[in-house]
Amino acid sequence: MTETALTPLTDPATDGPRGRPGAGGHPGRLRRTARVTGPPLAVLGAVVGVWYAVTYLGLAPRRRFLLPPPHEVVTDGFGDWTTFHETLRALGATAKVALVGLAIAAALGMIFAVLMSQAAWVERSFYPWAVVLQTIPILAIVPLIGFWLGYGFWSRTVVCVLVALFPIIINTLFGLQSTDAGQHDLFTLRQAGRWARLVHLEIPAALPAMFTGLRTSAGLSVIGAIVGDFFFRQGQQGLGSLIDDYTQRLQSAPLFAAIIVSSLFGLALFWLFGLAARLAVGAWYTPRRRS
Repeated sequence: MTETALTPLTDPATDGPRGRPGAGGHPGRLRRTARVTGPPLAVLGAVVGVWYAVTYLGLAPRRRFLLPPPHEVVTDGFGDWTTFHETLRALGATAKVALVGLAIAAALGMIFAVLMSQAAWVERSFYPWAVVLQTIPILAIVPLIGFWLGYGFWSRTVVCVLVALFPIIINTLFGLQSTDAGQHDLFTLRQAGRWARLVHLEIPAALPAMFTGLRTSAGLSVIGAIVGDFFFRQGQQGLGSLIDDYTQRLQSAPLFAAIIVSSLFGLALFWLFGLAARLAVGAWYTPRRRS
């Protein structure tokens, strides 16, 4: 009788101990994670090191309140519950303004972009004014906003909308106008109307550009909300007015903590829209990445 060689069901090169599939992929995942998180963490470590060097080597002891070391920012700005609670309350007020302003800017920006993409006369009429609005220094019109709308929530929101509006308009319009000509020809052969062409071709093709605009405006909305807080102080105190108060009182550690909190909030919004973009378009659109 001849013996038949048996082929193993598991591949020791790819399977882990005891034949568990995929166990050998852990080193690869760790390498990918290290490649993504390693460079930012290295930059963070370098910044902290330079920060310590400037504080202890570049400043005299009596001037170190200008740049407190990182551990003092952590202990005084985050470790002191009274101060940190005040910062969180201000963050809540700023977040409300930023989210409402971003929602209004997104709605207005997409509506104007769609109208401009569908009619050339609308683009010729409104696009130059969108550019003008972007070039006006926001601080120059803040007093007018206060005169017209008061000094409360809606004035802050208007500042936020003005800061966040333009990237949504320009990116959405670019995406709508960059649809492949061959796909337009296919819709023409099928005798598709303007509405069907917009809904089934142009908007889906413009989603990556739309989300790029939203990610940019997400960070700008936080900046706009904080700028509004500086000037419009009626109602609940926001991060901008809190930062101004800490500056006036020369409380550097809580000041840096408030700045860090506002930065983290902006990063969180940026990350959320990046996640939404991957969920919305990741199934059919994969950008080419450099190694």
